[in-house]
Amino acid sequence: MNNIVKTIFIGATLSLVSCASTKEVPYIVDAETIPAEVLATVASVPEATIMPGDLLNIDISAVNMSAVAPFNKGTYVNLEGQIVEKNRSTVGAEAEASTQYYLVDKNGDIDFPIVGRLHVGGMNKAAIESLIQGELYPKYLKEIPSVDIRLMNFKVTVLGAVKSPGIVEATNERLNLFEALALAGDTDIKGRRDNVKLIRTKNDGSKEIILLNLNDKNLLLSPYFNLQQNDIIYVSPNSSLAQSSWQMNPAVSATITVVAGLSSVASLVIGIINLNK
Repeated sequence: MNNIVKTIFIGATLSLVSCASTKEVPYIVDAETIPAEVLATVASVPEATIMPGDLLNIDISAVNMSAVAPFNKGTYVNLEGQIVEKNRSTVGAEAEASTQYYLVDKNGDIDFPIVGRLHVGGMNKAAIESLIQGELYPKYLKEIPSVDIRLMNFKVTVLGAVKSPGIVEATNERLNLFEALALAGDTDIKGRRDNVKLIRTKNDGSKEIILLNLNDKNLLLSPYFNLQQNDIIYVSPNSSLAQSSWQMNPAVSATITVVAGLSSVASLVIGIINLNK
């Protein structure tokens, strides 16, 4: 009778543990219950804000390309009046590697040809485009130029209990939390989906740490769902993974092995004695 009770107790315990674990695995549980009107109020993907350390590719164009050539890095007009583009002499990956980008310094400034230093930190691309247009026209140019800016270092780092930790990049300058995790091979089954840390660097250089729950449907409504460049995502391991990574002292491990062996021998002897009674 005691054995039956023990069996039922163990079965019930395993069932409860299994149920709890199952609930911790899915992402954004019951997301379909979020009203459509609530989802509609979620702001669109914000444009990236430029901060120190960013790399910018800025291209200036106009009807009169000779006039804007001096304002493009690596581009100039030779003595024959021809536009010489050092960056266009190669194609493909080589051209990409030879492109001269603008590095935003610690003060949020870039060194722009002829114009000099421009403060771009804390601005989005549209604001920087307007700033450059205002600096060039009408002081240097007779027409309002077209300014195209690309952020070349939109990347985030994914660490912890994921299948392929590392740095993931977004060429379209936007990335959400689930896209970043997918690029990192998804979270490991032993990763805690309810305890994901997002480490973000603010424009002033300070850091903030936000705890996110991948099981929670309201994550879709969070302002942190869409990532910013240089964000760090850390997926915490659950207790099982943490325990498996703990290394026991070899002497203690050997002692336990010996004790376990003696226990097995003792159990075998007792079993034989009982059979002979």
